[in-house]
Amino acid sequence: MLAVGLWGVVRGNVWRDEGVTLQVARRSLPEIWRLLRTVDAVHGLYYLLMHTVLPADAGELALRLPSVLAAAATAGLVAAVGARLARPRVGLWAGLLYAVTPLAGQYAQQGRSYALVAAGAALATLLLVRAAERPERPRPWCAYAAVSAATVLLHELAGLLLAAHAVALLLGRAAPRVRRAWAGAAAPAALALVPLALVSHRQAAQVGWLRPPDGTAAVRLLREFTGPTLAVLAAELALAALALCGPWTRRRAGLPLQAVALPLLVVPPAALLAVSQQWPLYHARYVLFALAGGPLLVAAGADRAVRAVRAFSGGRGRGAVAAAGALAVGCVFWWQFPLHRSDRAAGRGEDHAALAAVAARELRPGDPVLYLPLIARRVPLTYPDAFHGVRDVALRTSGAASGTLYGREAGPAELRRRLAGVDRLWVLSEAGPLRGAAGDRGGTEGVKLAVLRGEFARHAEYVTVGGALRLYVRR
Repeated sequence: MLAVGLWGVVRGNVWRDEGVTLQVARRSLPEIWRLLRTVDAVHGLYYLLMHTVLPADAGELALRLPSVLAAAATAGLVAAVGARLARPRVGLWAGLLYAVTPLAGQYAQQGRSYALVAAGAALATLLLVRAAERPERPRPWCAYAAVSAATVLLHELAGLLLAAHAVALLLGRAAPRVRRAWAGAAAPAALALVPLALVSHRQAAQVGWLRPPDGTAAVRLLREFTGPTLAVLAAELALAALALCGPWTRRRAGLPLQAVALPLLVVPPAALLAVSQQWPLYHARYVLFALAGGPLLVAAGADRAVRAVRAFSGGRGRGAVAAAGALAVGCVFWWQFPLHRSDRAAGRGEDHAALAAVAARELRPGDPVLYLPLIARRVPLTYPDAFHGVRDVALRTSGAASGTLYGREAGPAELRRRLAGVDRLWVLSEAGPLRGAAGDRGGTEGVKLAVLRGEFARHAEYVTVGGALRLYVRR
């Protein structure tokens, strides 16, 4: 997983959400706290963590390395769960299968919280497995409570992990004392979730772009969890079904593997898909942590198939069987290698680094720049050196001072006065026709469009993937 995560991790471009991570991590602690009261409270703990670990001049590698390490830890934790609930080769196969799943590799290379949430969920699951074996010991339950609370604070939708663990105890027919101990350990995480949920509810407009998912969203998630190619999907579904058929055996005095893996895989996505029919919150990255259940089921099914064949043939050689399974996972990686390669080449429809390079070449200190819409200011916030010394003609208060991501702009009348004294104006916008922010047609964004169209003519244009820098001169 570490090798997959480091392969192509530096691509010369930072995705828009990663740019937010960079610019927030550069702020002081009081500025971050001011921001979280107005926006992005759901990522507050992650921003504080990145503020601590990122150097001031952090680049792509430093930005993404925490996610790479978290993904590697997740693969190891998945292996540990499989080995503890079944046998070492099940853990080996499950951990390797997690590592070669394209979705795991994709989020291992994003400077966002999702890989860290997945690591926290996997660790909490392992601690639950250990605690259920000896429920009278308090230390595993205390560790479970602490890890679960930290995971929920990294992203509030990780609270669905608690629901998955509750179902796991029911399916595994855990003793009443185990269920009582789990309830006591899960309570701190649930309580920690309450204030975060209340604050983020007031910031619900941030996910206003999400729409109620339909049936294709569930099918798409299934393919992303197993691997989008049809051959891998069919093979993994068959092995998972084999794992669920027949008796669910227990190792030691704990839970059966199937009772842990199935709820982890199914409950968080199913619950979020259902809730999103009324309140749209669903996105695949929000349930990345549920991916760990899939490799565990597939590995358990493969182990059941191997044991059936060996019982029929009387074969030996456990080491050779484990190696053969690892080789099969390697074949899965080879089969899906083009998907991994395309993930590392994709720019998500934008290339802010190229746009910043154009700005560094064309702009001079003192040049007036207009960002249309306001969110286009994310480019200079991500690559500030390329815009050093330019004059942000619309900005009234910076993002750090105003407790916002992109700052507050002057009102319509003030902006008209500022633009009246400008004869040459650079405009940084998205590629394609100029448009303002949605819902602000009559405000500042409307003034930007009206003044440009009525008083200026385009003199030069530099277009990159997903963005453009244009020079306008007064008519």
